[in-house]
Amino acid sequence: MSASLFVVILGLCACSKESSQSLLGSPRLSGPSEAKVKDIVVFVCDVPIYPDDEPVLLQLVKTTDPDRFLGEFTSLEGEIAEFHIVVKPYHEGYFECKAKAQNNTDILPTVSNTHYLKVVTHYLKVVEPVNGAEIVVSSGAVEFFEGRQLELRCKLKARNWVSYKWLLNDQVVSRSPLHYVRDDLLLIGRATSKDSGSYMCIATNYFNKTEVFTSSSSEVVITVKDVVSDPDISFTVLKEDSQNYSALVTCQSTKGTPPVTFSLYNRTQLAANTTVEERNATFEVPLVLDQHLGWLQCQANNGDQTAYSRWIPLEVVPVGGPVTMNYDYDIGENYAVIVLRFYCKTARGSLPRYQWFLNRTLLHDRGDFYYVVNQPPEQSILLLSVGRSMAGTYHCKVSDNFDNTTGIRSKGRYLDSEVLNRLPDVVVAIVFGSFTFLVLLVSGCCWVGVLFRRRHYGEKSLFALEMERVLAANEGELDVSEYNEDAGVAYAASGEEFDQASEASVDDWPLLLEKEGTTFEHEAVEEP
Repeated sequence: MSASLFVVILGLCACSKESSQSLLGSPRLSGPSEAKVKDIVVFVCDVPIYPDDEPVLLQLVKTTDPDRFLGEFTSLEGEIAEFHIVVKPYHEGYFECKAKAQNNTDILPTVSNTHYLKVVTHYLKVVEPVNGAEIVVSSGAVEFFEGRQLELRCKLKARNWVSYKWLLNDQVVSRSPLHYVRDDLLLIGRATSKDSGSYMCIATNYFNKTEVFTSSSSEVVITVKDVVSDPDISFTVLKEDSQNYSALVTCQSTKGTPPVTFSLYNRTQLAANTTVEERNATFEVPLVLDQHLGWLQCQANNGDQTAYSRWIPLEVVPVGGPVTMNYDYDIGENYAVIVLRFYCKTARGSLPRYQWFLNRTLLHDRGDFYYVVNQPPEQSILLLSVGRSMAGTYHCKVSDNFDNTTGIRSKGRYLDSEVLNRLPDVVVAIVFGSFTFLVLLVSGCCWVGVLFRRRHYGEKSLFALEMERVLAANEGELDVSEYNEDAGVAYAASGEEFDQASEASVDDWPLLLEKEGTTFEHEAVEEP
């Protein structure tokens, strides 16, 4: 038994020795983690466990292209392999070192994870300095109208590990709902005139976080033109002499990139047109007062689309009377008038000019205690702060704004703080009359009540008197105590005895009337 066990142990030792002699360990790879193009880098590969008397072939490959060897080295007695590589852009990626017995196919190479062998890989970041930045306008023209898309790209001749920055007029373009910025792309969905200017892209990459490489493009000028807005139309009257007038028609747009072509139409007929480097134009049209000469419209175009104004009538009515002036006011906490508003209106007139006067002195637009608010042609408003300085006689004057030789004035109105805070006579009369009416009404109601009460109580006394007479005449026959003793007996007795008393009282009416004649006559005189 012991002999057999000894033989087995010797066999296992021999197998173990043979196995250890044919084992190839996993290679280890080291080298730089970052390099520049054209740099010479060194990768080091060694194998910690070698088979006895067997040369080992070490190969450097990229994981993406395992059949292409970047370097080979034969290690005879465990020498360390060094692979020298001139860096090129395609070298960027993961590397690994493969090891295999060169002459013995029975020894498995350490190149696969299927044998639970740890393969050491190394990642090399290759930085190629940026160069040749240039902006390409992918959307087309560099000059266009607002609302269209602008797409710019930053192209490079050499690029990797690059970051981009976009500038507009030397200011960084940030990402926003209207501006899409990602790497080499700048996209503006609906460009406006604010997006006009000089664009530049700057490309940057780094090596070892110490060296910075930058490439800036040349500037590209982008012009986004504003579409002309709907023009506003108005006119003033020019008096050439006492008989001849003309209308100066103004067309004006609030936005739009010049040059702008303005056209004036009278209905369908073109009256005049002009192209200007501004956003307004003026046309002169013959005019006759008090006549309707048609309808005018302005049209504006700056190359994209035509904009239209509203239609206005070409008619001027001279100022005519009467001129009315009235006022209202605001009351403060102490029920005193603190603010007064005068209103001045004219019965007719297309282009009136209003003037305010205090004691025949012209009031300008603003003063210490007043402010003029002109709302022609409807009316003009004079705001007053109530105080001592505002006392005096006010009136307004209306004339044509193109002819100040004639004018129509309103009636004057004197006002001061005491007049404003005094109750009007009409209000006093109404209040006093209402109070007097209430006093008379209450007094009348009281007299009617007294008379009604006296009549009511007078009639009641006469009836009570009659009852007393009847009871006195039948006193001997009616016994009141009996009624109190038994209600049922009293009810039965009252039915018969009351009838007898009634008959007796009827026979006694002449004697009663003759006896009490004077008393009834006296009561009848006192009735109202």
